Amino acid sequence: MGLADPDDGAGQGSSAGTKLRKSRPSLSHRTLLRYGVRPFLLLADALAWLSVTAWGQGPSGREAVLLALTVGLYSNAGLYRSRLSLSALDDLPALVGRALAAATIATSVALLVDRDLADAGLLKTAAAFAVLVTLMRVAAYAIVRGFRAAGWVTHPTLIFGAGKVGGQLAALLLAHPSYGLQPVGFLDTDPLLEPFERPVPLLGGQESLARVIVEFGVRDVIVAFASVAESQMVEIIRTCDRLDAEIFFVPRLFELHNTTSDMDQVWGLPLVRLRRAAFRTWSWRLKRLIDILVGAAALVVLSPLIALIAVAVRLEGEGGVLFRQERIGLDGRRFELLKFRSLRPVDDDESATRWNIANDDRLSSLGRFLRATSLDELPQLFNVLRGDMTLVGPRPERPHFVASFASTFPRYTARHRVPSGLTGWAQVHGLRGDTSIEDRARFDNYYIENWSLWSDVKILLRTVVIVLRRSGG
Repeated sequence: MGLADPDDGAGQGSSAGTKLRKSRPSLSHRTLLRYGVRPFLLLADALAWLSVTAWGQGPSGREAVLLALTVGLYSNAGLYRSRLSLSALDDLPALVGRALAAATIATSVALLVDRDLADAGLLKTAAAFAVLVTLMRVAAYAIVRGFRAAGWVTHPTLIFGAGKVGGQLAALLLAHPSYGLQPVGFLDTDPLLEPFERPVPLLGGQESLARVIVEFGVRDVIVAFASVAESQMVEIIRTCDRLDAEIFFVPRLFELHNTTSDMDQVWGLPLVRLRRAAFRTWSWRLKRLIDILVGAAALVVLSPLIALIAVAVRLEGEGGVLFRQERIGLDGRRFELLKFRSLRPVDDDESATRWNIANDDRLSSLGRFLRATSLDELPQLFNVLRGDMTLVGPRPERPHFVASFASTFPRYTARHRVPSGLTGWAQVHGLRGDTSIEDRARFDNYYIENWSLWSDVKILLRTVVIVLRRSGG
């Protein structure tokens, strides 16, 4: 569905959309948008710390440790997270309590290391810091609210659901720009609000989500009881994740909902912020660095074995050493996957459409050994270094089967939200070869939703055990 027609409320909406496109933030303002309130809060804490230490003899090693502990405890308490409602009074108990807790920890450690280092100085410093950092945050929050109200730091926001709650929410955001969310329109396949009741235009149905996010530079999507089945919300949320948009929900029975410290609210209307997808976190960026370091180290260490296998494959029969096959990776992009040849040459059509060759008569004894030990996968370390793949992720599949599985299993293509892997959560659970595709997709999507660096380490360790047991496919 395209942009709203004049007879469905676009008379006011088209001008709003034009205004938005003309007023998109400059590069400097986009930098502020990207990092939210965190830079302001970190700067306020740093100024408070420098002010406290300046009263004494300047910052010392003990005080540096205390600062690191305090920042760590503040971060753990969510005191640096992006929020719609900013209140120093709401933060006061956590600011004071964690500053004193950091001082207590630092003093206890000093007491264990050297009794002469343990005194009341750190507690006094922490108490002074807690008072000053609260005052600094009052100023920082006032600055952020001012930037938001002036339109310097504002997030184009899409409201998913053109009903009573969605209309109320849009009106509140327009009336209170200090929340930093600028509603650009509604998205709803079956809107309940009449055109004259909509504070912002109707921009289309749910199928227009990706287009509207890109066209209007949407950074936040608020789900407000849209006329869409809950089973379809999973795909909507994943679309927002891939397009780097934050997601809020108006909770069911929100009139009875208690607003907790980890929730947001807009003029008394509670909002639940959905946890950011793992592949959008800072730790995911370390994954690529680990891929390069571990992949390069593995190639160096395993180079004698790789050379030996290459010679054996070449002597075993005609054909090249490497088998190259087109696979589907991140965001559905195609790449050329590398493997050691384990089967006598076949034509491209057969290799692209034949599902399993485990019982193929043309599979040589060397090929069976390579497949059983998964050693035929070693050349994919080059795919990892090239960026086609990652060490741990959903295994890539051929285009023919991706098209087939996508039409049968609705959640299958969600695997392509992250790069394909050399090994994966499904594989270490034995889901390879002739096993359930639905189960594979479920395991792969579970891995993506619950990813952590430690989960990658676990999968790699379990993969080593599988290789040593020769239980590959």
